[in-house]
Amino acid sequence: MNTRRWLMCKMKIAVLISGGVDSAVAVHRLVEQGHDLHLFYIRIGLDVSQGGDCYAEEDIEMCRAIAARYKLPLEIVSLHEEYWDNVMEYAIRSVKEGLTPNPDIMCNRMIKFGFFEQRWGHEFDKTATGHYANIVEKDGLLYLATAPDPVKDQTDFLARITYPQLSHLMFPIGDMPKSAVRETAVSLKLPNAFRRDSQGICFLGKINYNDFLRRHLGEKNGAIIEIETGKKLGEHKGYWFHTIGQRKGLGLSGGPWFVVKKNIHDNVIYVSRGYDTEKQYGNTLHLEEMHWITTDPWKENCDKVPVMFKNRHSPEFLAGNLTRLADGDYLLESDTKVQGIAPGQYGVIYDRDAKLCYGSGIITGRNIDTF
Repeated sequence: MNTRRWLMCKMKIAVLISGGVDSAVAVHRLVEQGHDLHLFYIRIGLDVSQGGDCYAEEDIEMCRAIAARYKLPLEIVSLHEEYWDNVMEYAIRSVKEGLTPNPDIMCNRMIKFGFFEQRWGHEFDKTATGHYANIVEKDGLLYLATAPDPVKDQTDFLARITYPQLSHLMFPIGDMPKSAVRETAVSLKLPNAFRRDSQGICFLGKINYNDFLRRHLGEKNGAIIEIETGKKLGEHKGYWFHTIGQRKGLGLSGGPWFVVKKNIHDNVIYVSRGYDTEKQYGNTLHLEEMHWITTDPWKENCDKVPVMFKNRHSPEFLAGNLTRLADGDYLLESDTKVQGIAPGQYGVIYDRDAKLCYGSGIITGRNIDTF
């Protein structure tokens, strides 16, 4: 990893902080290295009191405490309208179409490293965040690389960023396991040292995901059908509350039950029983809109290239082969069965050592029985 050049000279760095411990320790490491820092907190939603979905005041209070601790300027900037137009509408549109969106991936590309960079970040030498990821140099090019902590690795959330965005980024804690980050915060007595990690997706904060969908899409009763027998087992409140591979939240007895298919026209959810039910597994993922962060590592030769991949945020990497199809899409064939292949999610592609994250494609329903 060629990060030494970042440490050899003092740089003017924009640091995106969230109020959490990860970005706080990132600030500390950059201060120790002697850089000139300007902290930014991005407001991406209206508070609940204003009719929105966010609770931001506690986060902002923590950000102000970190800024005061290190005597650094903090600027609170708003990208609410941009977030609504580019992320929230994408999420709502996707679930209405029966897909499973990934708002965090869209937020990173469009908001944090898109609109923020265009308006504020470009004035700085680098933009730093508390992501668990790394950047390595290979053959004169920069590549997104995985973090040593597989549980916290966030390269899958960064798999749609562009090369110019990557070139302007720094991940100060990317080489640290989460335990070391927490220990550092405790030893420094940072104000958020014991603050729990956020479990929500980017735009929700403390809002439950189903509550968010209910607020924007409402409810509509529909049948839950056992796919093997056609028997009605119960009812749900709307297909948009459910995703392929889901087990919890169905309200069915005698399980486990897994969602294996959705009929969005008739608002029907199909389920299959048992951990070993074949209906919840598949071996092929059809990918469209493939995006390579740095470069297409195989260019014109992509006939069953061995790769590692993820189809959801998980510490495990899966092995498979990637083939470019005649229409420009890709076919990803897994060496093992893959549970819950959900159209709309992303197939994130890594090298065979699971070190470099090359990019991602959107999973379609062409090779799985979903709709």
